[in-house]
Amino acid sequence: MRQTNLTRITAETDITVEINLDGTGAFDNETGVGFFDHMLDQLARHALIDMKVRAKGDLHIDDHHTVEDVGIALGQALAEALGDKRGIRRYGACLLPMDDALVRCALDLSARPFLVWNVNLPTDRIGTFDTELVREFFQAFSTHGGITLHLDMLHGVNSHHIAEACFKSMARALRDALEVDPRKADEIPSTKGAL
Repeated sequence: MRQTNLTRITAETDITVEINLDGTGAFDNETGVGFFDHMLDQLARHALIDMKVRAKGDLHIDDHHTVEDVGIALGQALAEALGDKRGIRRYGACLLPMDDALVRCALDLSARPFLVWNVNLPTDRIGTFDTELVREFFQAFSTHGGITLHLDMLHGVNSHHIAEACFKSMARALRDALEVDPRKADEIPSTKGAL
């Protein structure tokens, strides 16, 4: 079963994550940061990953530690649930339109983390949410999930639409990469024999 439960506790946050990579996209996310919960819901639904996140963070300071640490915990949970990555397709890509926004995501579950971020969010805030934290999440998730992740905004004027397109495009790309390849279900998708 490609699923895991993970807890991350620091002086700044207390986070539990439950994921099932072979789910239906069911979600139950409560971080105390409304817009971020909405983005996590999109990630679960469009990646077809069942996801439950509970986070208590130092929101009296700001949302930064909570968002970043949830990214860390989700990345670690993904890596743990994947195990040796036997049978996965490994690569995924998605070109996702959302109203004015058009975002391209390409990723590789390579165990070689790298983030390429060509996204410009035109406002400092989406409601009360600091738009700088969108990149912080993807950086933490890609680093701790061992993902080579490229996100490119091809068009967009509305920060909410751009951010949501980033989460949805990564989710769709992740869904493809996580799928088991029926032609190579017992093999690790690398000429090295390991990822």
